[in-house]
Amino acid sequence: MTARTLVLATRNAGKAREFQELLGPLGYSVLTASQAGYDKEPKETGKTFRENAQIKATEIALHVPHPVIADDSGLEVDALNGAPGVYSARYARTGAKDENNRHKLLKVMTGKTDRHAHFTCVLCYLVPGQEPQFFEGQIFGTIMEGECGKNGFGYDSLFQPDGENRTFGEMTAQEKNPMSHRGKAVEKFIEYLKSNPD
Repeated sequence: MTARTLVLATRNAGKAREFQELLGPLGYSVLTASQAGYDKEPKETGKTFRENAQIKATEIALHVPHPVIADDSGLEVDALNGAPGVYSARYARTGAKDENNRHKLLKVMTGKTDRHAHFTCVLCYLVPGQEPQFFEGQIFGTIMEGECGKNGFGYDSLFQPDGENRTFGEMTAQEKNPMSHRGKAVEKFIEYLKSNPD
């Protein structure tokens, strides 16, 4: 493996694919933690996206020989006082599939007129022996009343960004990535990498 390998703290193939699409043009190869030899799931015990990102990065960095990127991200719905928030990936239950989480969200949003929401992503970049670096991105939009589109993952088919007439689920990765919460956080991360080369 090259010196430009980064380990992403996830088992989510969709998330890993997004990071590779965003960082690949800079010459970085993104591996999941399991591809790098760490196959456990760090406990996300934090109360914030930042805390969870740091927990995951710190744990995995102990077991792999490369810099680690960990992100914690989720959907925060105004009418639900910020839920599902840090529980976005396990909103329906622990180990829930994306469709279970979307179904629960649609159910609890039934009849609610305030459908404003935003995605937040916090990245933690940890190089062994150095202080962690954090990068945050957000995007605001609306929760639809039904699923629209088959692309993406998570809540993408329910979320229509402000100023758009399609959900993330109706967009290609090339259309979604630059405007997404993860794309914005990664953009800040890329600027950091450019100004702090290996």
